[in-house]
Amino acid sequence: MTATPAESGTLHHLTRRMGGRDPHEAHRVATPLELLFDLTFVVGFGLAASQVAHALAEGHYAVALIGFGFASFSICWAWVNFSWFSSAYDTDDWIFRLVTMVQMIGVLVLAIGLPRMFASIEHSEHLDNSVMVLGYVIMRIAMVVQWLRAARQDPARRSACLTYATAISIAQIGWVVLIFFDFTLGVTLILSCTLALIELAGPVLAEHRDGGTPWHAHHIAERHSLFAIIALGEGVVGTLATLSAVVEEQGWTTDAALVCLAGIGLTFGMWWVYYILPSAQVLHAHRNRSFVWGYGQMVIVTAIVATGAGLHVAAYFIEHKAHIGALATVLSVAIPVGVFLGSIYALYTYLVGRFDPFHAWLLVGTAGVVALAIIAASAGIDMPICLIILTLAPVVTIVGYEMLGHHHEAEVLANDAATTPVAHPRMHGGSSLPHPHRQ
Repeated sequence: MTATPAESGTLHHLTRRMGGRDPHEAHRVATPLELLFDLTFVVGFGLAASQVAHALAEGHYAVALIGFGFASFSICWAWVNFSWFSSAYDTDDWIFRLVTMVQMIGVLVLAIGLPRMFASIEHSEHLDNSVMVLGYVIMRIAMVVQWLRAARQDPARRSACLTYATAISIAQIGWVVLIFFDFTLGVTLILSCTLALIELAGPVLAEHRDGGTPWHAHHIAERHSLFAIIALGEGVVGTLATLSAVVEEQGWTTDAALVCLAGIGLTFGMWWVYYILPSAQVLHAHRNRSFVWGYGQMVIVTAIVATGAGLHVAAYFIEHKAHIGALATVLSVAIPVGVFLGSIYALYTYLVGRFDPFHAWLLVGTAGVVALAIIAASAGIDMPICLIILTLAPVVTIVGYEMLGHHHEAEVLANDAATTPVAHPRMHGGSSLPHPHRQ
């Protein structure tokens, strides 16, 4: 049986023109290459979480905050840039595949540099992030190549693509300077924040030029949800570490069961809450809300990874290897959980364009649960019990949503669909395409 040209085109990976993907393509899902790319970030998050947990357990809070700030931004931002570009221009030809492989190499180089960076913050006044920045620059230069190719092959969006390439290139010059010049920690922080702002401003400027790029709302929502799941893997790792600590100290006791329930319950609860966000539906109709949503996702993912690191700190505490007390240990989990839940509520409110008064009661209940866990730790209650209490924090939102909140969400989305026309990005050649099925 002879294949048609369209069918045979999917059987090889010869060079294809980057004309932009269809932002209304039906059944658009993550590709195997994107999933392979994601695997490298498992390593990056794992090393970052372990370094943060060690610093927190030693009571070196400044080291943990500064180091994790560098690590989380570089990891998240590199992933975000690739994923949004892929949503708009994934050709899956051999050039795209090989450039993606270069980016994966950059992720691994960055991950290798994380322990060295954390150690430099702890033991000197200078930030040694040269290896980490080298890996980041490798990823970003590969991204420049992708954008320049898109600019050449998609004339209708040439200005937007060149804006991306220019912003990335300017920032990389600054990052390279940080590799070769040994600045003090304070100067490095100032320069890094400036360069981060340039990186963040690039997409905002680019997407407001000539209609922006044809990213796919349902695809990008799925990609970010997969990224969140990768981050949630650190919760599983932290649970395993804590469980191992209890079993080693006490054997298979009630405390071991409570720790296992708390860690997995907390991770599972955060997963459940994350999927309450109506991201794909709202972004499909309101593409202009993508910037706050996308940057907010970075905060959410960072909080998830930090929660996993906090569970690892609890393991150090149970093993009597931590130099901090029970209260600080519980706070190392409670604070990122609070940031995660607060970010979910804030992002939900932004997406739907209104604040649901019912959320105020849920937030009060959540704050009460977190406060109870902190009070329990202060009163000397065993760590497994404190973690069990903290696990109830996302449960407040889950119960509220399943009992009443889902009705509110359905009503808001129905009203929005009835009053707001779907945002159609300008298509190459002026074509108008059907909407995708809801995911």
